[in-house]
Amino acid sequence: MAEVLPAEGLLATSWLLIALPLAGAAVLLLGGRRTDRWGHLLGTGTVVAAFLLAVLCTVRLADVEGRSVDVDLFTFISTGELDVRAGLLYDPLSAVFVLLITGVGALIHVYSIGYMAHDPARRRFFAYLNLFVAAMLLLVLGNSYVALYVGWEGVGLASYLLIAFWYTRPGAATAAKKAFIMNRVGDVGLALAIFVMFAQLGTTSYEGVFGAVGTLAGGTVTALGLLLLLGACGKSGQFPLQAWLPDAMEGPTPVSALIHAATMVTAGVYLIARSAPIYDLSETARTVVMAVGALTLLIGAIAGCAFDDIKKVLAYSTVSQIGYMFLAVGLGPAGYVAALAHLLAHGFFKAGLFLGAGSVMHAMHDQVDMRRFGGLWNKLPITFGTFGLGYLALIGFPFLSGFFTKDAIIEATLDRDDWLGWTTGGVAVLAAGLTAFYMTRLMLMTFFGRPRWEDGVHPHEAPPVMTVPMVALAVGSVFSGALLVAVFPLSDWLEPVFGEPEEAEHVIEPFIIGIALTVIMALGVLAAWLFVGRREVPVTAPVRVSPVTRAARNALYADTINESLFMRPGQWLTRALVWVDNRGVDGAVNGLAAGLGGSSSRLGRTQTGFVRTYALGMLGGAVLVAGALLAVTSG
Repeated sequence: MAEVLPAEGLLATSWLLIALPLAGAAVLLLGGRRTDRWGHLLGTGTVVAAFLLAVLCTVRLADVEGRSVDVDLFTFISTGELDVRAGLLYDPLSAVFVLLITGVGALIHVYSIGYMAHDPARRRFFAYLNLFVAAMLLLVLGNSYVALYVGWEGVGLASYLLIAFWYTRPGAATAAKKAFIMNRVGDVGLALAIFVMFAQLGTTSYEGVFGAVGTLAGGTVTALGLLLLLGACGKSGQFPLQAWLPDAMEGPTPVSALIHAATMVTAGVYLIARSAPIYDLSETARTVVMAVGALTLLIGAIAGCAFDDIKKVLAYSTVSQIGYMFLAVGLGPAGYVAALAHLLAHGFFKAGLFLGAGSVMHAMHDQVDMRRFGGLWNKLPITFGTFGLGYLALIGFPFLSGFFTKDAIIEATLDRDDWLGWTTGGVAVLAAGLTAFYMTRLMLMTFFGRPRWEDGVHPHEAPPVMTVPMVALAVGSVFSGALLVAVFPLSDWLEPVFGEPEEAEHVIEPFIIGIALTVIMALGVLAAWLFVGRREVPVTAPVRVSPVTRAARNALYADTINESLFMRPGQWLTRALVWVDNRGVDGAVNGLAAGLGGSSSRLGRTQTGFVRTYALGMLGGAVLVAGALLAVTSG
């Protein structure tokens, strides 16, 4: 399947992509306070170096026949029939994610130098960032599901540490625990899928699994697809495991940008795209993926319309946009490239939006309530410009990145020309209008209108170390979509992974869909201006609202549903099992022990130490035996 380069080949050193940020994390964590003065520079430098190496490796990969290199490292597990080699797979799919993770990750590291400048634990923060990047790189570079799983769990651990970075805040500690637990639910699905692969196929490597999956029964393939989907839903915040993602905003803003743009939430999309040979064999599994994506993108879009916390609005936007990607990968070969193109474009504009939100918070004394912003466009001109470009890209403004990538997903969905395609496509179109509404609402409440600041607040632009990464991401927000779809088609680069793309037979001409989506986007913008732009924004959120608004403010009661269906029944089951254990199992054991103890105590009383007592006992026994013998013989 793959060409293995000699040891001196550049791609044979791709393990350094993981080793560099991992070494940075180790030095910063083990070096302690001695590294405080320069720890942030080391952490940033290792990720920048990893990005430069990723660029060189990707350029080298383009010249490799088959564009796939399997680098064997060492034996990871060897026991019984299970033999897992630790190795890396550098192919077009992993290269796309490596460039995104290291490129956007490096910009977020640079931004964090300024954002965390006055935090006494800045060195520890950069150590956790490095650990996160290293785990994510292992996840996308591993050549087997076991290697992916190790990176998968590493990402879960690092996200817990980053979300709970300000652990003295109760909200941060609770959010981190919630993210960790909900991700464990999804991780069970991934672990079970790996068990099924080994039990049925005897291997967990991509080459072995994909080469033999066609021999499995249809039900087994569908079960594998659904189990992998459960894992993907956990990491990517998809229904029904989406509730942890908005709460993760309790972490520092650079963490939000890293988790929501370039790394953790994209892991689920990567898992399904990497497992394309499995999903291509199960129409049922792909249908469920499409349904989950469509439902999640609608939930995220509705919830984003009602929140006043600037970071939570962006978080629900992430939930919605990842839903678009799930919808696309659920289409199978027709949607893989569209999903990944939107993923890359989303990495640029969503990271830029989160960093812009951090710049606003930096200027407003960490305030996140948009009702207390207003009139910031001329106080923060660079932030306003970069944030505005990210906003336009996200809502699908013509010829910006989202216009090309989101439209491609909706086109591919409608091209199915069946009830599922029309239903999910209609949901995607509706969510596009809602996206334009809630993002325009965010822009109007933050940058326009009269200032609604608290006394003592003096908004000021962020330092260059923060604004330069924002400008770089804004440039990507503008041009990435056109580059990926029209100039350097991503489909050509990914052809060795997904095969040659088939010419689509469009049910509706793409230019008609483009015009329709532009009109819907404009209607969403107009609705936001009518509801927000023309009215005075109250500093306090209205209490008397419609049931729809109330439901949206409660994220469509996702937490309530999870608590009612899973958490509370789980608590009751746990209490019942504890009662059975205490009163049943422990009661039986303790009762038996008490009975034996009491019996032995009573028997012990017969041991008096007097010879006459023992003689009397022997005489009594002899009389009983003699009587029994006489009774037997006389009978």
